[in-house]
Amino acid sequence: MNEHEQQVHAALTAIPGFEQLAAGAYSIARLGGLTNLVFRIEHGAERYVLRIPGKGTEEYIDREVEIHNARVAARAGVSAEVIHADIDSGVMLTRHIDDTVTMSPDEFGRRKGSATRAGEALKKMHDWSEPFEFRFELFSMIDDYLRILDERKAELPGGYAEVVESAQPVRAALARNPARLAPCHCDPLCENFLDTGERMWIVDWEYSGMNDPLWDLGDLSVEAGFNPDQDRELMRAYCGGEPGEAEFGRMVIYKAMCDLLWTLWGLIQHSDGNPAEDFWAYAIGRFERCKALMSSPQFAQHLCALEAG
Repeated sequence: MNEHEQQVHAALTAIPGFEQLAAGAYSIARLGGLTNLVFRIEHGAERYVLRIPGKGTEEYIDREVEIHNARVAARAGVSAEVIHADIDSGVMLTRHIDDTVTMSPDEFGRRKGSATRAGEALKKMHDWSEPFEFRFELFSMIDDYLRILDERKAELPGGYAEVVESAQPVRAALARNPARLAPCHCDPLCENFLDTGERMWIVDWEYSGMNDPLWDLGDLSVEAGFNPDQDRELMRAYCGGEPGEAEFGRMVIYKAMCDLLWTLWGLIQHSDGNPAEDFWAYAIGRFERCKALMSSPQFAQHLCALEAG
């Protein structure tokens, strides 16, 4: 067995009910994942997804919270059934969702109605009555990530402190105009959306928590590279009609804020030596996009719309 096969076998046979599973009794296929090892497991007629956490993720992921929230999302009918999850190791086994396409910016561009289906799935999750654990607090997380980077004496892009300072009026405006908190994904990468063509499923709840629901929409718009028409399609599906200026403005504001936050996340991955991609380039790209949006005249208009309510 190669290294990945050995890791998969060790993880599987540590799961109750799988202890006697022979190495040749199942097949594995590597799936996507920036920080974790993720595999599709086929055993007879059964298909599963096995997640093995990546190095260093225990510093910023609370596995107990993630497991609770993943099970709530499954009960909401938005995500996959959690078959096994271990708080200590972070290993998680879920039911595979069949007959889906893993989304990407290109898939969101070519699959008609996909922004609508994503908006409907997020609305279903946000309206679920069972709360998530953890409160996703944007600026507290920025402070926490900065602390981790400072402890590691990691490099920050030039001007990052100034951009964080320029975001203080946004912080104040959001504090003056708080939103109803809802169970949110908080990290809606395209690849966390699985599309059947009729409905959208959402997976991977590592960063989930109670949050302003429009964070999820703004973040998805950034990750998917939505154009203005796609933004409107997403918001119309979510709002059940045309969004108000304050709602739309809040979503756009979060497009900038998510890039501000995930810049730091990328720098942490870079300092971890994560080989999944060039995380320095990832962080710089997000940082430059954040600066461009925040300096645009439209951004100031959206902030005024938020304040006006």
